[in-house]
Amino acid sequence: MTTKVEKSVLVDVPVSTAYNQWTQFEEFPRFMTGVESVRHLSNDRLEWVAEIMGVRRQWIAQVLEQVPDQRVSWAAIEGATNAGAVSFADAGAGRAEVHLSLEYEPEGFLEAIGDQLNIVERQAEGDLERFKEFVESEGYGSDATAATMDGSDQLAMESETAISPDMNAYGWASDKTDPEAGEAEPGQASPRRAV
Repeated sequence: MTTKVEKSVLVDVPVSTAYNQWTQFEEFPRFMTGVESVRHLSNDRLEWVAEIMGVRRQWIAQVLEQVPDQRVSWAAIEGATNAGAVSFADAGAGRAEVHLSLEYEPEGFLEAIGDQLNIVERQAEGDLERFKEFVESEGYGSDATAATMDGSDQLAMESETAISPDMNAYGWASDKTDPEAGEAEPGQASPRRAV
């Protein structure tokens, strides 16, 4: 039986900042409970490792749709069964609404019990709140930006976080990077990092 979760959060950053930070998938462990790692395998595939209800799970997700500043959707193609989308909407005054829609198939007794107790729903809500804290603490918040940066610093920050034409949808110029060092392997480009 598939379970659906819908949650939203209002963040004090512009839509493009929220979207750009969300699509830096390798940073998910910094705000998602239970996520141990997310590794970029190709332009549209990610390897996830997470602990769900005390059970270590690994899966490959394929990005099905990615519309800059609007929406990212995915589905697991191997391993744990899940799919979902995150949409981004301008909420005015330099703020964005981030909406998560998640579908998953509980596996095993513990996950079935957790599903009945709405643990994944509460976890999703907590993850969105931690994302809000994370993206706002990175100095992108509309209040922090207005208080600490002049126009030239703001323009530089925006240009560093935007996806440039020579980068793929994940903000990387190539498929091969060393995730431990954050540096490129010989002959490859480095991953884009948050400012």
